[in-house]
Amino acid sequence: MNFDLDQEHLDLAGGAREFLSAAASPAAARAALEEGTGVRPGRAELVKSGFATITVPESAGGGGGSVLQLAVVAEQAGRVLAGPSLVNFARAAVLLDGDADRLAGLADGSLGVAVVDDSGPVLDAIGADTFLALRDGALVCGPGAVTAREPIDPTRGLGDVALDETTVLVRDAGERWQRAERVGRTILAAEGLGAAARLLEMGVAYAKDRHAFGRPIGSYQAIKHMLVDVYVEVEQLRSLVWWAAWAAGHAPGELPLAAAAAKAAAATTLEHAAETVIQVHGGIGFTWEHDAHLYWRRAKVDRFLLGDDVAAFDEVARLAMEAAS
Repeated sequence: MNFDLDQEHLDLAGGAREFLSAAASPAAARAALEEGTGVRPGRAELVKSGFATITVPESAGGGGGSVLQLAVVAEQAGRVLAGPSLVNFARAAVLLDGDADRLAGLADGSLGVAVVDDSGPVLDAIGADTFLALRDGALVCGPGAVTAREPIDPTRGLGDVALDETTVLVRDAGERWQRAERVGRTILAAEGLGAAARLLEMGVAYAKDRHAFGRPIGSYQAIKHMLVDVYVEVEQLRSLVWWAAWAAGHAPGELPLAAAAAKAAAATTLEHAAETVIQVHGGIGFTWEHDAHLYWRRAKVDRFLLGDDVAAFDEVARLAMEAAS
C-alpha cells in the first residue's frame, strides 16, 4: 500500500506554501512578539484564501474537503509560523456539523470562532468573537470576555475566556466533542510537523556552510548524529500525521489512537528539533537575533495545547492495551 501523498495533495501543498510563504514568516512572528503587530496572515486572509475552511461543507460555502487536505495545508502553515492556527477551523467544522447558518459564518469569516478547553488558555481567543464549549455534556455557543495571556508565542493568540450567556446547540455532544478534539490534535500535529521540518532544514544548511578547523561542522559525527536523530523523528511524525488525517475520513475507529500518537510525537519532536538546531548554531543560536527561538517558543506552547504530551502518551498506551486485550 502506498502511504505517500498523491499528486492532488502535493499540488495543494505547493499552492498553500506559495500563499503562506508570501503572507507569513518568522520575521512577521518576531514583529508580533516585539512590536505587538497582528499575526500573519490573519483570520480574514486565511478565510479569504479558502485554505482555512477546507473541511466546511460546500453547501455552507466551504471547500467540502477532507481532514487530510487540511493537514497538508497545516504543515505548510507550521513551516512559516503562520497564525491564527487552523485548529479552531477544523474543530468548529466538526462541532457545527448540521448548523448551516453558523457554518456559513465560519466559511465567510463573519463568525470568528474559538473553542474553549477548560484545561488551559484558549488557542486564538484573541480576535475571536464566538466561542464553543462543552458544558454539562452539551455543546454551547456564545460571546465571551477575553483576557490576553503573556505572548510566549504571539502567533497562538492565547487568552482566558469568560463566557457570557450561551445558547445550547447540541444537548448530548460528548462524542462530537471528542471527535472534534481528535481532529484538532491532528491538525496541531501537522503544524508541528511543518515547523520541525523547517528547523531541520535550517540545521542542515548551517551544518554545511559553517566551517571549523577547515571542515564543515556537518562533517563531524556529533553534529551528524544530532541532525539524523531529528530527521528520524520528523519522518516518524510525518507518518503519524498522515495516518491520523487519513483515519479521520476513512477509519474513524483508528482516529483515537492515531490522533493521540500524532499529538504526543509532535510535542516531543518539535521541542527536540528546536533545541537541536539551537545547539548546532552554537553562539548565534542562543541569541534572540536568530529565528530558532521563535520555533522554540512555538514548541513550548504547542506542547500543552489540547492536553500535554504526557496525557497523550498515556492515552496511546491505554488504547493500545485495550486493542490487544
